[in-house]
Amino acid sequence: MDQIIELFRHLINPKWIIDHGGLYLLVAIIFAETGLFVGFFLPGDSLLFLAGFYGKEICASFHDAPFFIVMLVIALAGVLGNMVGFWFGRKSGPVLFKRKDSLLFKKKHLYQAKEFYDRYGGGAIFFARFLPIIRTFAPIVAGIVGMERKRFMFFNIVGSFSWVFSMMLAGYFLGKKFPGLKDHLELIVIILVLITTLPVILKLVFGKAKIPHDHHIVDESSEITESK
Repeated sequence: MDQIIELFRHLINPKWIIDHGGLYLLVAIIFAETGLFVGFFLPGDSLLFLAGFYGKEICASFHDAPFFIVMLVIALAGVLGNMVGFWFGRKSGPVLFKRKDSLLFKKKHLYQAKEFYDRYGGGAIFFARFLPIIRTFAPIVAGIVGMERKRFMFFNIVGSFSWVFSMMLAGYFLGKKFPGLKDHLELIVIILVLITTLPVILKLVFGKAKIPHDHHIVDESSEITESK
């Protein structure tokens, strides 16, 4: 049990991820956070920012590839992650809404993502990239409600590249401009996490997602599937 707790602590520590896994572990985590519901707790934003800050080290871990190639690989991992989430939503969405809560799955996150999708439509796939937790469940919800594949892929690709490139370039240029910030990275990460999670925190505190009866969601998903 102690080993599992220790692993969990490492997985939410961006600096440890970069030091111990380089680009390979970084790609795996971005893929998991953007497509597998068990990855909602992973630190995508701060991890990408630090990956940009330590751009040279990340490039060195991938055969000294150019920084642009590194960003491209990570962005593609985000695209593939969302594709898996979308496929998973299509295949087993109704089952998820019936699933009981567990340590790695909270049904309320699914409803929050659905509410976000209902409010912003296809654009939710783009905006969700910049919101922790929501970005994990948004593609699953898009699959459940039967979003058209081409439309989904457009927002998926644009969202992934915008998210990855903006976060990594911010870290890269800030690191070049102020190299002394390496001594205060923990504070920077805390501030970044607070900024990126603030919308979700406000949502949880001031507005809880309405959780309808499960059969309503199942019926809705079944009607969409039957109509296709």
